[in-house]
Amino acid sequence: MSAEVFVANEQDDRPVDCGRLAALAEAVLADEGIASSAELSVLLVDEATIASLNERFLGHEGPTDVLSFPIEDAPAPSSGPPVGGPTRAGGDAGIAPLLLGDVVICPQVAWRNAPAHAGTYEDELALLLVHGILHLLGRDHERDDEAEEMEARERALLAAHHRPDGGGVPAP
Repeated sequence: MSAEVFVANEQDDRPVDCGRLAALAEAVLADEGIASSAELSVLLVDEATIASLNERFLGHEGPTDVLSFPIEDAPAPSSGPPVGGPTRAGGDAGIAPLLLGDVVICPQVAWRNAPAHAGTYEDELALLLVHGILHLLGRDHERDDEAEEMEARERALLAAHHRPDGGGVPAP
């Protein structure tokens, strides 16, 4: 059984393949050891909405590309140093789902940033989704060593699940 991923497209500025994002999120969660009894929500919103969330929760003005809002303690990722929290890989019949949290992405900002960042709009959305999920799982990029580790994990996950043909997203 894989984690349940809910994708809600609440914007109409840019087209989004919600099924592809859900499949990518499920694959990333499985690779990170979150294979069952877990729930993740992915929200695609307009610039006004993400700007409001950015100001309200981070104190930053204006729209951003992605925000992550963990609900429960972060599970330890399967690679890298443990970050603490419960893991739910394996059979969890009868146990309430592990609510990972929400990843909120602004497709309009992704569209603008894509040429200088990931290359294509689809690659940018995939990168933002993986980035947001890794934040929910306790990874960060505040220090240089953390940033290098997180970026390496993003590249590996994208190469495995977004562009398994070797055409993965370039390093940010």
